[in-house]
Amino acid sequence: MGRIVLAAKTTHVPTMLMSEQDGPLKGKRQQAIDGHREIGRRARDAGADTFVVLDTHWLVNAGYHINARDHFKGCYASHEFPQFIRDMDYEYWGNPVVGDLIAEKARAKGVYTLSHQVRSLDLEYGTLVPMRYMNADKAMKVVSVAAMCTVHSHDSSRKLGEAIREGIEASDANVALIASGSLSHRIWPNDIYAANNGTFTISSEFNRQVDLMALDMWKRGDISTFLKILPDYAEHCDGEGAMHDTVMLFGALGWDDYKGRGELIGEYFPSSGTGQANVVFSLDN
Repeated sequence: MGRIVLAAKTTHVPTMLMSEQDGPLKGKRQQAIDGHREIGRRARDAGADTFVVLDTHWLVNAGYHINARDHFKGCYASHEFPQFIRDMDYEYWGNPVVGDLIAEKARAKGVYTLSHQVRSLDLEYGTLVPMRYMNADKAMKVVSVAAMCTVHSHDSSRKLGEAIREGIEASDANVALIASGSLSHRIWPNDIYAANNGTFTISSEFNRQVDLMALDMWKRGDISTFLKILPDYAEHCDGEGAMHDTVMLFGALGWDDYKGRGELIGEYFPSSGTGQANVVFSLDN
């Protein structure tokens, strides 16, 4: 029987890659990179053999989709930010069994979900950035779930989260479950980005305060209250991908029956107007 051995909500900002390179951003995102590496270390210590990543940079307009190829290899450039992420080589093994089981369990709940083993279906950077640091030795398998959901309800994403847990439990995999997306996500308007030093600032003080409130709720274990505000949080603070990754994550953890707490790894930080953090959720409840 498989199980979730680690659960986290994480950043994937492109400036993490730029932080590795010579230039004005060198070293500026080191604490975020260190947070990813710490999450990867904890996943290994917990016995994980597979990452399931809920990717808010994989946009889907109908149904839910899982990239469950048995092997991923390519050279990636972001269509969104080709000046930030380009020529990034990657190679990981996949876990088709886990992807297929999640889709099967989701369809049984009435949530239309497809698991794909399509040779030309590549990974998006919401998966590739975390895997670059969490899975640098490529020792763990990777399954990617689309989480930029444009016509999907939070209720159906909650059910998909339940199916993720059930599919994992029906397999023999030990899974690190990663919700890859920001907290608030109102990117600076293009015409004022540079004037506001946008790379290192947030676009809305309201968004920052709500981010900090959410992090405090997670830290205190007040998950039931957080789930009540989640729809408004996603809407009014422009949650990335409408925060479907977060809905799926808590669905997998048991929704309002989940009694665990969140641990902030490193620091909360603004990036290009958005709010970012790495948070690990306890699994000992």
